[in-house]
Amino acid sequence: MSTLTLKDGTEIYYKDWGKGQPVFFHHGWPLSSDDWDAQMLFFLEQGYRVIAHDRRGHGRSEQTAEGHNMDTYASDVAEIVEALDLKDVIHVGHSTGGGEVIRYVAQYSKGRASKAVLISAVTPIMVKSDSNPNGVPMSVFDEIRQNTATQRQQYFVDFSLAFYGYNREGAKESEGIRRNWWRQGMMGSIKAHYDCIKAFSETDFTEDLKSTEVPVLVLHGEDDQIVPYEITGVVAAKLVKNGKLITYPGFPHGMPTTEAATINKDLLEFFKSST
Repeated sequence: MSTLTLKDGTEIYYKDWGKGQPVFFHHGWPLSSDDWDAQMLFFLEQGYRVIAHDRRGHGRSEQTAEGHNMDTYASDVAEIVEALDLKDVIHVGHSTGGGEVIRYVAQYSKGRASKAVLISAVTPIMVKSDSNPNGVPMSVFDEIRQNTATQRQQYFVDFSLAFYGYNREGAKESEGIRRNWWRQGMMGSIKAHYDCIKAFSETDFTEDLKSTEVPVLVLHGEDDQIVPYEITGVVAAKLVKNGKLITYPGFPHGMPTTEAATINKDLLEFFKSST
């Protein structure tokens, strides 16, 4: 296994395949780098160097009790990027990973990032508040916390239905995809998963989006039941200086897996573009 020991002693697992321009993939909650299988293989074959890590406490990385917040996540990415001496990097984040990407690019990249992609991302902020009246009520995240803390095994089985849109009429469910989601989730730490709920729901990325200088592609499914696109993707694309938004009618939150052919095509076009 490829691992890197960070400055605070945390051991992080990562994959690093191929040569060429580096593309760094950032996974969502509560998954691991394995959630990028469809993208890692495709872009490796397209001549890119593909990198993905298991966030601290997730997957095969060390199950730390501390550091489950966006600043630490972004700092961890910075250590990996610098240890591998990656430059001209395209960062691609899904869901929670989208928040990690924009925080990293805005505050920690030190000029090493060239482009960013936010897929079904939690940016700019999820939770409802006086300043974000259209957000998701805190009670929703409290329920996720309660279920993660008390019945994670069954909750992760159930959660994958809406994640991939398999609860919609006419949807063709893949048991293998659902099992893989559960497998990834259960590899991680309950502490990391519990704390990360606050990180992905309450972190405000507004200023990160506004200050990001690199081109940003925002992709979001219009039938995303986990991260509603109207309050995230649509808003995020307007906040960045150089952004492009693509929304997909009927696509679910987990569209990088269920709709990989479409997503990979649009990613490749953005990677190759001059903007």
